[in-house]
Amino acid sequence: MSSRLLLPRLGGRALSVIAGRRGTDALSGVHSAARRFIVDMSYSAHFMDFKGSSIPSSMRKLVVNKLSPNFREAVSMQTVAVPTPGDADLLVRNRFVGINASDINYSAGRYDPSVKPPFDAGFEGIGEVVGLGLSASSRYTVGDTVAYFGSGAFAEYTVVPAKESVPVPAVKPEFLTLLVSGATAYIALKRLGDLAKGETVLVTAAAGGTGQFAVQFAKQAGCHVIGTCSSDEKAGFLKSIGCDRPINYKTEDLAKTLRKEYPKGVDVVYESVGGSIFELAVNSLANKGRLIVIGFISGYQSASGIPPLKGGTLPVKLLQRSASVRGFFLPHFISDYREALGSMMQMFAKGKLVCEVDGGDLSQEGRFTGLESVFRAVDYMYDGKNLGKVVVDVAPPSVSSSKL
Repeated sequence: MSSRLLLPRLGGRALSVIAGRRGTDALSGVHSAARRFIVDMSYSAHFMDFKGSSIPSSMRKLVVNKLSPNFREAVSMQTVAVPTPGDADLLVRNRFVGINASDINYSAGRYDPSVKPPFDAGFEGIGEVVGLGLSASSRYTVGDTVAYFGSGAFAEYTVVPAKESVPVPAVKPEFLTLLVSGATAYIALKRLGDLAKGETVLVTAAAGGTGQFAVQFAKQAGCHVIGTCSSDEKAGFLKSIGCDRPINYKTEDLAKTLRKEYPKGVDVVYESVGGSIFELAVNSLANKGRLIVIGFISGYQSASGIPPLKGGTLPVKLLQRSASVRGFFLPHFISDYREALGSMMQMFAKGKLVCEVDGGDLSQEGRFTGLESVFRAVDYMYDGKNLGKVVVDVAPPSVSSSKL
């Protein structure tokens, strides 16, 4: 490919310089690196910074070829041509991608049965803009750093609509934790939790990707927070972010502890495990208690995707306590997304929000580096080994020509 600094997809002579306005940055007061201008050498709709970014002719990505809750069985690595962004799109070279429990639901085809394989995997990424369409250049330029929440993130390069991209001041994995995990906790507790100062909130899988945020947002609301976890290390982490009562269910009986220490029940439950934990959560609700279901990871790897549940008496239990069970699915609350993300990024910038990242440094095979590590990272999360949000470093500087 040509080594000219800026090469439009269609040839032509230079006509103008497009500087482009940056979209409103969610983090005011934080300055990004100096920007490079894009030279419009034609009326082409696409700009690719080949020299500055060393864009190859091909890339690797993960594709769902078979519907299955077994991620390794459903997904394979493919080498394809680097895509060209459309007029309103950005081409992002991914540096970090996030791992979510729902990656397995997606590979099993549970979200949209009408979508058939093959289709791209992955929900969230963060990286550098290395190409963009003409319309997109009014807000972005090559070299900008952005995060995004959308399909096809498990790839070395991803085309992302400019309007769905979020400007960030640096390519840090901490920003990635906010896109799905943080936003889920923020919006779910705000819209469905009806939190009041002095209430008691139980967060299951509290040291995980989204649980860590639920703990912090509940504390910010003035609540007493209980968090379940599976190790003393995780319990220590929970204390460090403000959790009043971490419960290591491997060493303590969760049901007995809740009955003894919280005889009146808990006002709100942020629940992501399902099965027996869901049943325990229902039994632990106080009068007018609210149970928010944001997932049921204990069942995702099964054929049905749903953990066994004895729900025959659920209506009676809810009626007796004037309690409720409320489901939360992030795509249904997209109208709240921008405000949530902006608020969280401000909190992080001010040091008021911990965004714990687990890059696999303590895993048996070491840090999650390279796209091939996504498979290992998914296994790691489902084994319950992670502390914080699981993130894969797709293109670490030591093995890439990237300047990130």
